[in-house]
Amino acid sequence: MRIGVLGAGQLGRMLALAGYPLAKTFVFYDMSGSPSAGLGEVIIDRDGKYLDDFLSRVDRVTYEFEHLPVAVAEEIARTKPVHPQPRALQVCQNREAEKTLFSNLGIPTPQWRMADSAASLQAAAEALGCPVVAKSNTEGYDGKGQAVLRTPQDAASAWESIGHERLMVEKFVDFTREVSLIAVRGEDGEVAFYPMAENVHHDGILRYSIAPAPELSPALEEKADGYIRTLLNELDYVGVLALELFETADGLVANEMAPRVHNSGHWTMEGAMTSQFENHIRAIAGHPLGNTAARGLSCMVNIIGEHGDIDRILELPYTHVHLYGKGERPGRKLGHVNVLADSHEELKWRVRNVSQFLPGSPELDCSLTR
Repeated sequence: MRIGVLGAGQLGRMLALAGYPLAKTFVFYDMSGSPSAGLGEVIIDRDGKYLDDFLSRVDRVTYEFEHLPVAVAEEIARTKPVHPQPRALQVCQNREAEKTLFSNLGIPTPQWRMADSAASLQAAAEALGCPVVAKSNTEGYDGKGQAVLRTPQDAASAWESIGHERLMVEKFVDFTREVSLIAVRGEDGEVAFYPMAENVHHDGILRYSIAPAPELSPALEEKADGYIRTLLNELDYVGVLALELFETADGLVANEMAPRVHNSGHWTMEGAMTSQFENHIRAIAGHPLGNTAARGLSCMVNIIGEHGDIDRILELPYTHVHLYGKGERPGRKLGHVNVLADSHEELKWRVRNVSQFLPGSPELDCSLTR
C-alpha cells in the first residue's frame, strides 16, 4: 500500500519508519518548502501544481501537521481516502470551533470568550476575571500567538503582540498538572487507548512526558477515555487523536486536541507494546489495532535547540535516542530521548541523568519529584 503524507516533518518521518515493516511505502507532500523527513519520496509544491502527481502515486492519504489548508484535504478526499477526514482538521484549526464542539459533547473546558479588537479583549478579560490567556483563534502552536493578561489594562499590548484579527480569551485554570491522552480508532470503529501521560512544558514547549501518569485515579482515566471516545465517534475518526487536558481539584478540563500522532505520545515508541505511529498506520490502512499497554514506566525527554552530548546519552543503557536530522536553532525540536525504568524513583534519577547532557533542559517538575 502506498501512503501519502501531507507534511514532511519529523512526525511523518516516524510514521514512515513504523510503516516500512508493514510493507507500506510513503510519499510526502510538502507545501512549506522546508521538508525534514529525510526519507521516502518528497514532493515540494508551494502552489498546487503537483497535487495530481502526488495523488497518482498514493492509495490513501494522512497528515502529520494540522496547519495545512483544509481545502487541499477536501480536494484530495474527493478522489482518495483521507484519514483523519478533513472535518477533524477544520475543527482543530479553529479554537472557537474546537471549544464549541467540546461543549456540545459534554467535555469540560475553561471559561472563554472571543475578542476581535483590543477593546473587546479588555472587556473579555474583565468579564472572565484576570489572569486570562489570549490566543490567536487560528494558526497558533507551541506557545506561539499567545499572551497572558494579568490585568484588563494589558489588553492593548497583548492585542498588538499577537497580531491576529480574532482571539480566544480563556480564564486561567487552577490545575495541579497537565496530562494528555492518546487514542486510536480503526476503520471498523474499534477504539484503543494508551495510558495517560503527565506533561511538563517550559516556554510553551513540551519538555517531558511521563507515562503512565503517576498517581492517576482509574476513575479519572475512565472519564478521559469517555471524552476522547466521544470525539472519535462524533468525527467518524480514523487514526490517532491526542487530547490535552488539565487535571484540577474538580476533575479534568480539556485544553485542545491534535488530529495526528503527538509529541506527548513519543514515549510509546519503546514504552508501549505498539507505538502510536504503528497504530496510526494500522488504522488508516484498515488493519487491526495493536496492543496499547505500557511495557513499564517511561519518560520522553525532548531535545530542544541544541543537541547536547548525544554520545554520553547513548552510553546510558536505559535510553533510546531519536534524532530528526535538523539543524540547531533556539526553540526547535531536534529529537527526543525515551527513558525506561521499573520504578518511579529509578525513572526520576535516570531522567535527571539524561537531562544533564542536554543544554537548557529545565528542572523536571512533576508528580515524580513532589
